[in-house]
Amino acid sequence: MGVDSSTQSCKVVIVDAGTGAVVRSGRAAHPDGTEVDPAAWWTALQAAIAEAGGMDDVAAWAVAGQQHGMVVLGADGDVIRPALLWNDTRSAGAARDLIAEIGAEEYARRTGVVPVASFTATKLRWLRDHEPDAAARVAAVALPHDWLTWRLRGYGPENPRLDELVTDRSDASGTAYWGPDGYDRDLLVAALGHGATLPRVLGADESVTDDAGRVVAPGAGDNAAAALGVGAGVGDVVVSIGTSGTVFAVSAEPTVDPSGTVAGFASADGHFLPLVATLNAARVLDVIGRLLGVDHAELSRLALQAEPGAGGLRLVPYFEGERTPNLPDATASLEGMTLAATTRENLARAAVEGMLSGLAAGLDAVRGLGVPIRRALLIGGGAQSEAVRRIAPLVLGVPVEVPEPAEYVALGAARQAAAILGR
Repeated sequence: MGVDSSTQSCKVVIVDAGTGAVVRSGRAAHPDGTEVDPAAWWTALQAAIAEAGGMDDVAAWAVAGQQHGMVVLGADGDVIRPALLWNDTRSAGAARDLIAEIGAEEYARRTGVVPVASFTATKLRWLRDHEPDAAARVAAVALPHDWLTWRLRGYGPENPRLDELVTDRSDASGTAYWGPDGYDRDLLVAALGHGATLPRVLGADESVTDDAGRVVAPGAGDNAAAALGVGAGVGDVVVSIGTSGTVFAVSAEPTVDPSGTVAGFASADGHFLPLVATLNAARVLDVIGRLLGVDHAELSRLALQAEPGAGGLRLVPYFEGERTPNLPDATASLEGMTLAATTRENLARAAVEGMLSGLAAGLDAVRGLGVPIRRALLIGGGAQSEAVRRIAPLVLGVPVEVPEPAEYVALGAARQAAAILGR
């Protein structure tokens, strides 16, 4: 069984470990917002498993999930406050404070990343500064996939074994207090104000068990799981167009970018996953589609009727601020408007080109660190747009392949579980 607990929903796939065929699946929605009670994820996971026919014939499983979200637990295993998700930008000031205290180059050297509002460490600093009573109660810090794995293994307030929290290197690398040498507990204290239990980081070939004796693989952050699911290897860059936009390459070597543009994450298979993330991706198409009063298919048709460059119309798509570049307070703008250029077709084209241009800047940043890139694999809901598929090679500047639509994050988790089961 592979699980994808994403921002918007929980997806479960039950896969035949021998053939890779999906035999059953289930899905349940998550609530909207950037601050969510983890109990909602647990409810959704149980509902998705039930819709997928349960776990009676499951021999191994893994959970992949949205990265960076702050789940803080008390000594009795209770969730102290709703989780702050990756796309909650209230901790932008906390990120600046941590960089001022530690230094961007020092952060990059020790953790491979430079703090931005998305990362867990900045959310812990925000908690310390704005809710000190809650921060003082924190006995353990987990990420969404860590907490769900813990719960599904049979732990929680009724069995609060905080020492049984586990994670993997890909998700740990997005906290800004984990690096090549493991957890940097001084950086945790700099963020939270005191020490806390952190999940044990399992290697790619390590596992634990659940209360039914099943094999439980480490799981992964969503992007690392997607790389496993789509079969990306060294030289590939995955461009994922979902709620967020991500550009991540599989690299044999770690990367360090003191500017913070490229996060030097770890992969789920022992390699590295230099990554650039944007807050604005498929929702750019959503908002322009609503403005034009059309669905995604019609938006795509309109965009393909316009010439490249959209007659000079240019959309800067920072509708929700932006993570890369780090502009949490930015807003979107439409430029180059003339009587001739301002048409429905050009606006649709500008939306597609603007969204892809943000991702292309990320691809250029990864390449600029010396990471070889031979092809781009385009995945996510946004990749189902014909306009996106046809315009992407022009904007990204590399050959583009679009794998068949699939739940690649959940499949990556299932592939990881099957590999460990096979060993």
